[in-house]
Amino acid sequence: MIKRDAEFELRTLSGQFKAVVVIGPRQSGKTTLVRLVFQDKPYANLENPDIRKFALEDPRDFLSNYPQGAVLDEIQRVPELFSYLQQILDESTQNGLFILTGSNNFLLQESISQSWAGRVGYLFLLPLSLQEIGDLEMNSNQLIFRGGYPALYSETTEPTKWFPNYIRTYIERDVRQIKNITDLYAFERFLRLCAGRIGQLLNMSSLAVEVGVDVKSISSWIGILETSFIVFRLHPYHANFNKRIVKMSKLYFYDTGLAAALLSIEKAEQLTFNPFRGSLFENMVVLDFLKRRFNAGKPNNLFFWRDNVGNEIDLLIKTESRRIPVEIKSGQTVSDDFFKGIHFWNKMTKAEGGIVIYGGDMLQKRSNGIMTVPLREINKIKMD
Repeated sequence: MIKRDAEFELRTLSGQFKAVVVIGPRQSGKTTLVRLVFQDKPYANLENPDIRKFALEDPRDFLSNYPQGAVLDEIQRVPELFSYLQQILDESTQNGLFILTGSNNFLLQESISQSWAGRVGYLFLLPLSLQEIGDLEMNSNQLIFRGGYPALYSETTEPTKWFPNYIRTYIERDVRQIKNITDLYAFERFLRLCAGRIGQLLNMSSLAVEVGVDVKSISSWIGILETSFIVFRLHPYHANFNKRIVKMSKLYFYDTGLAAALLSIEKAEQLTFNPFRGSLFENMVVLDFLKRRFNAGKPNNLFFWRDNVGNEIDLLIKTESRRIPVEIKSGQTVSDDFFKGIHFWNKMTKAEGGIVIYGGDMLQKRSNGIMTVPLREINKIKMD
């Protein structure tokens, strides 16, 4: 079993809040983690038809079976439970009473009203980070291709068989649960087109034309992908340094293996000369920084910056005291072009330093304070 970095934060939250909600993509390891940490608590999976029927028909009686609390898995399947849980939490003085998991952020947020404020702690659990995957002698192509879902680090699981089933289940089941979309073929085409736009500015009008639907539908569908933890947006940094700043967000996937499958990449070796390799490499790096924040129970502090003439920083890490510019390059040989964006940013902001994360092997510290960091040493970069 792979040890999860979020375990410490989960234990901390359970000691401070009456209930903890662990949310993230399907198959990201939520159930495994909560059952490991809370082995003494009863467990109920609300995906089970019989259990769900009982909870739906008589929620009060259902919860009476758990006077000392429980782990309730996929809680969004029975939103009726939340009102009854609120009363139980109000009357209890025990922290960590109920541990709830869910794979749909919208349905959970819709069900947990503001009246739960102060009673519940949230943990976002994404697929495995590079640190959690560890030293498995995998190169960047293999890491991109396999992604981070824990099931894919079992010797018996093949990505080429696992991902198509994941995609099919997601479209036919989860999408219908969130919003009853009748044209699933168009939605799947939209999903694959999104994979081809990784790291690009999200142009909904262009997507609408290619999919053959209106912009309103594209906006709604992007929301579905976000709330079900398929994609996320990296927002632009809005500080205006006397230039016109791009204000559109960039699109990334919560798992590069899933994105590679949507792009019909069938082997890691195909990525070597694939035109999407640079975008997928960038996605993997941005995503890993996001995972580190969430695993530590911290909010997203990641942005990008671009002006209207093409000057750009791939990633800006915003801390209390500074903004760290990060350039992401999939190439294995350092070139002057790697530093162009950081040099421009530093000149404009009168700052120093920065980080280039690349596909090579050598860690370099340069006289201007800029570091080149191999992907395998990304965990050495401080984000605070």
